[in-house]
Amino acid sequence: MDDSAQISLGLARYVQAVAEEVGVPPEGTEFEVSDTATAYLGLEGPGRDLMLLWSEHRGWSIAVETDPTEKPLVVAHLGLPLVPPPDAVAKFVDDVLAGKPGSPEPDLAGTRDRHRLANRLSDYL
Repeated sequence: MDDSAQISLGLARYVQAVAEEVGVPPEGTEFEVSDTATAYLGLEGPGRDLMLLWSEHRGWSIAVETDPTEKPLVVAHLGLPLVPPPDAVAKFVDDVLAGKPGSPEPDLAGTRDRHRLANRLSDYL
């Protein structure tokens, strides 16, 4: 299996595992593998549209959905590792919803390695 196929399948199953842990139904999830691998999970939040986002460049973050033509407003980052266990993502969501701050934003854009990402996601194949 080539890296792109492994990333697509691994990310699909990883997002599913995170969604189950966080309590997001399958229809509240999306992922895409193009020039950048990304994922979206819609969250139930207190009075606003919250989303859990993942990017191969920055890992997991929680953002508030704004106007559809604008980028979401990121309120917290999980930090490294890039592909943490689903229960760690769920704890991050619980902590942020309880008012705890997240970690600094990691910037992994200069260290992009699709083969390494495929290996990280291989646990979910």
